[in-house]
Amino acid sequence: MRVDIFDFELDKELIAKAPAKPRDSSKLLDLSDETKIVDRHFFDLPNILQKGDVLVFNDTKVIPARLYGQRGEALVEVTLYHPQNGLTWWSFIKNAKRLHKDDIITFYTSQISACESNFKARVLKKDLQDGVLIEFLCDVDSLSSLLQVYGMMPLPPYIKRDKPLKGLWNPYNDKEDYQTVYAKAEGAVAAPTAGLHFTQNVLDALDKKGIQKVFLTLHVGAGTFLPVKSDDTKDHKMHAEFGIITPLAAETINLAKNEGRRIIAVGTTSVRLLETAADERGILHPFCDETNIFITPGYKFKIIDMIITNFHLPKSTLFMLICAIAGTERMQKAYAHAIKEKYRFYSYGDSSILKCVNKI
Repeated sequence: MRVDIFDFELDKELIAKAPAKPRDSSKLLDLSDETKIVDRHFFDLPNILQKGDVLVFNDTKVIPARLYGQRGEALVEVTLYHPQNGLTWWSFIKNAKRLHKDDIITFYTSQISACESNFKARVLKKDLQDGVLIEFLCDVDSLSSLLQVYGMMPLPPYIKRDKPLKGLWNPYNDKEDYQTVYAKAEGAVAAPTAGLHFTQNVLDALDKKGIQKVFLTLHVGAGTFLPVKSDDTKDHKMHAEFGIITPLAAETINLAKNEGRRIIAVGTTSVRLLETAADERGILHPFCDETNIFITPGYKFKIIDMIITNFHLPKSTLFMLICAIAGTERMQKAYAHAIKEKYRFYSYGDSSILKCVNKI
């Protein structure tokens, strides 16, 4: 399938640089009825859903996986995206051409200079497709706390933030904003952004209406930001991400499906894990493994009835996925409407709810 089918024009002014305040005041494009397009706000979500619906959340927690480092005079920007083991990570590195095998990178912050820093990593391997494999020079138990001190939230490349400089004031609060209010399982290097709109008020209203919540975990990788560089979808390589569906979560979802209740995925990450763990009969199984599922139009969904999702980049795997869910023509019209109505796009942008029209 040609990638340019999924292209569209977007004014850069519509790319959100920070989230709405409060989170649930963001716009919500309601496509839950496949014949209508309705403009709402996210706090309207409980009024759209029905008693007995099941919302499936991804409870992964983002780690501060963006690091600024120095090798000699060369400055590098490191984004961790996939662990090999406790201390060894694949990473995408800006200025990686200045790095060689066995080079030592020293990390710094706006408060701790490279000269003062004792947080370092060794370059193990460089790969054209996979990036740079690095090994942190510390003990496993210290790595998490060191990342909290030296790391920044791994925002996508279209959200610009200044590099750490001594005394620089940062007006943004990304460590809080780029995290869902229900985040629990530490390990993601990108946020499941559909969940960023939920507030405790919305969650309480969902409970009051009798809407059931189920949590699974998919540790989102930075590969989710990578553009599709090939001309045809069959030539694109998806990076693997680790996910967990507990036996209880699978049982709860299967029971709801058997009772005819709707399954509503919060985000593309939840969809990908659900579809990975489902068999051809539409039965969900417990799961604890990696997935690199790539869903494009023509796919028949086994689990979901609806999805809550943000507005995605043109020609991205995420836009392809929602076109598979709701139909390419439907989504092109919906995005044209969102652009006309000045919806805010991408990770910190507005939300939508879509009905799945392509099911087994």
